[in-house]
Amino acid sequence: MATANDATLVTPAPASTLPTIFGFTQTPGLRTILLSVGAAITLAIMVGIWMWSQQPDYRVLFSNFNDRDGGAIVASLQQLNIPYKYSDGGIAILVPANQVYDARLKLASQGLPKGGNVGFELMENQKLGISQFLEQVNFQRALEGELARSIQAVSAVQTARVHLAIPKSSVFIRDQQKPTASVLLNLYPNRILDQQQVNAILHLVASSVPELSAKSVTIVDQNGNLLSDTSKQVMGNNLDPSQLKYVQEFQQNIVKRIESIISPIVGERNVRAEATADIDFSRSEQAAESYKPNSPPESSTIRSQQSSEAYGKNANASGIPGALSNQPPVPATAPITASGPSASQNTAASNTGLTQKDSTINYEVDKTIRYTQQPMGGVKRLSVAVVINYKNETDKSGKVTSKPLTDIEKTQINDLVKEAMGFNKDRGDTLNVVNSPFAGQEKESIVELPIWKQPDSIQMAKEIGKYLITALVLLYLFFGYLKPMLYKIMGKEIKKSKNAEELALEKAVTESKLTGEDEEGAVVNLSKDTEGQPIKPVSAYEINLEMAKQLAASDPKIVANVIKTWVSNE
Repeated sequence: MATANDATLVTPAPASTLPTIFGFTQTPGLRTILLSVGAAITLAIMVGIWMWSQQPDYRVLFSNFNDRDGGAIVASLQQLNIPYKYSDGGIAILVPANQVYDARLKLASQGLPKGGNVGFELMENQKLGISQFLEQVNFQRALEGELARSIQAVSAVQTARVHLAIPKSSVFIRDQQKPTASVLLNLYPNRILDQQQVNAILHLVASSVPELSAKSVTIVDQNGNLLSDTSKQVMGNNLDPSQLKYVQEFQQNIVKRIESIISPIVGERNVRAEATADIDFSRSEQAAESYKPNSPPESSTIRSQQSSEAYGKNANASGIPGALSNQPPVPATAPITASGPSASQNTAASNTGLTQKDSTINYEVDKTIRYTQQPMGGVKRLSVAVVINYKNETDKSGKVTSKPLTDIEKTQINDLVKEAMGFNKDRGDTLNVVNSPFAGQEKESIVELPIWKQPDSIQMAKEIGKYLITALVLLYLFFGYLKPMLYKIMGKEIKKSKNAEELALEKAVTESKLTGEDEEGAVVNLSKDTEGQPIKPVSAYEINLEMAKQLAASDPKIVANVIKTWVSNE
């Protein structure tokens, strides 16, 4: 017959109180399934956190591209196995920061991005049997694309579009029409084109199309401003931007020369100079022809000389018959002499003969012809102002004092400045050198940011914090959830996983071995604590009661069978 004491001898199977889910007690199979699902979820979370921590930093590869170029770039990146993603709004393609330049070079070798302009590569894929009209259209498209690419090479131009109007050639001269061109420029933000750059683009287009004149090219920017307005061309009597730029460069060159020669003497920050140049951009031509007074014949140059002499006798009458020819010649009353450019001498001989001499001499005329052309851009007048700071001197005690320059130093500096600027008194140049103390220049206080506010430090802290937080979360998930679940799934119980009931049971059994009976028969605890004091005694009844509770909780069927046996034996 089993008694109550016999029931206490039954050793209960170690088990824990199973929790309840949705009001139902878990079975061992359901518990294993839930633990497996929880372990899988925990492992997936850990893998996701690890992948997030290893995600690279993405940078912009290309932006502001058209749809055609975007599709070609994405296709090439997929072929190259380069990861990519789109920015907010899809206006840029992002790739890992360590692959940006490599991807750009590889895409550039493929001609990407093309920018929407098609060049002469359009002529490479001509279909068989294409009409002359389509061939002409493709050639015009190719020429427009090549011109747009050339214009985009200018630093200030972001994109460009070129439209050509090329008329069809005709065999009749009367029907010949000249081609025209229109250019639309999209400039970079805060960039402009000066007149020289506009003229360069204008002549570039005009020189690329046969029989296209520069006047037939129209250039417009993205704001609708007409840049190639021929009605506003600079006339010859007015200043143009190039002339103003020449004046500014001329003045800056003079200032630079003055400061470079004075700085070694007084210090780099102790001299300031300004120059004003009056430049004459007018063009003048002069032609002068001057004649000097006639020189004496001895010092003059003979240009040509001619002389003739005639000799004859007057014995017989000769000539046309008549009264005059029969009369003797009348003797000359005075000789004929002449000097100068032309001279003729007639000498009468005696009554027995006749002699005649003629001489002609031409002298060179002394004249001077002078052509004078004044070059454009000559300096009419130059004015220069120079300010020099007081010089600093340090005494024996180390005190720094400012003193003005001496007269000798001022004279030396004045002479150096005159030589550097090219001083010309006859031209009316002026020079003014002043020695005056400069106002105290406030030193720029550069506020050094603390190390925790510096961008590099913040970026480094973010990287370290990301990896540190990732490591802590992974360790917590592994040791706190995944490892216990794996142990429970494999049926292994670790010491720390024992429930409170098992610990209480082991404690009760251990204490029961250390109990005894006192003189009155009461059960006492023979164990002592660390201070040597006996532990509170536990009776055998309490131990048996606790074991019965544990047994009833773990396996109610055994308890029911024991009670049924007791009742039957009664």
